[in-house]
Amino acid sequence: MYERDVLAGDWRRPRRGKIPQVPAELGLVVEDAEGGFCGAVVACDKEAVTLEDRFGRRRVFPLDPAAFLLEGKVVTLVRQPEAPRAPRRSASGSIAVEGLRARVARESRIYVEGVHDAALVEKVWGHDLRVEGVVVEYLEGVDHLPAIVEEFGPGPGRRLGVLVDHLVPGSKESRIAAEVSAAHVRVVGHPFVDVWQAVKPRVLGIPAWPPVPRGVPWKEGVIAALGWHVEPGDAWRRILGSVTTYADLEPELLGPVEELIDFVTVPGEDG
Repeated sequence: MYERDVLAGDWRRPRRGKIPQVPAELGLVVEDAEGGFCGAVVACDKEAVTLEDRFGRRRVFPLDPAAFLLEGKVVTLVRQPEAPRAPRRSASGSIAVEGLRARVARESRIYVEGVHDAALVEKVWGHDLRVEGVVVEYLEGVDHLPAIVEEFGPGPGRRLGVLVDHLVPGSKESRIAAEVSAAHVRVVGHPFVDVWQAVKPRVLGIPAWPPVPRGVPWKEGVIAALGWHVEPGDAWRRILGSVTTYADLEPELLGPVEELIDFVTVPGEDG
């Protein structure tokens, strides 16, 4: 009654059209057309897919053409194309340079007041500074800033940027900064008494930086008000360890640091 064997030939191939290709998305439920194992996709590489059935059993199958059934229809599973990766960002938010080798240091420099300032700048902008070949040094205060600037000898290809704490009208720091005037020097600052305050309070789980009465050393006063019972060095390590990106810092610090980096890396003045 029958002219040919109905099972002869490639029974998996649809009568019309091509076998559809389906991305092996995680959670997709398919059946192995050969052995009948049915399960959800839990892993897939360029050669094979792993299925897990409702009992938790897993089996690995090669990504052969027409090897699976989806809702009773023959399909070819293919590896889901990877989404294009966004460029990796550094802690400062800039695009990270892969395989970075630090550039030979410029003659231009950035000076900050203290070791804590330097550590914070390094943690957030360290990648950018190495890309640009900029060295950050600390002054241990700004009392002798005019003499330090003169000793540095700024000029073309040898620029100096200075970051000053508590640079507000009427402060000691503002009076000292006003004594520095040179074409290849830029002095900028932030309004905080100490660079600790440039870290957003939420990063440390506190509502705000506490006020410190006049006559009380600022760091010790903050530690006491917060009830931390640690030495200033330990407190700083806790603060610095909480910072991961520029988003953890106040904009009053971000702007001046970015300005100084731009200032000392003017194209054509590589030194």
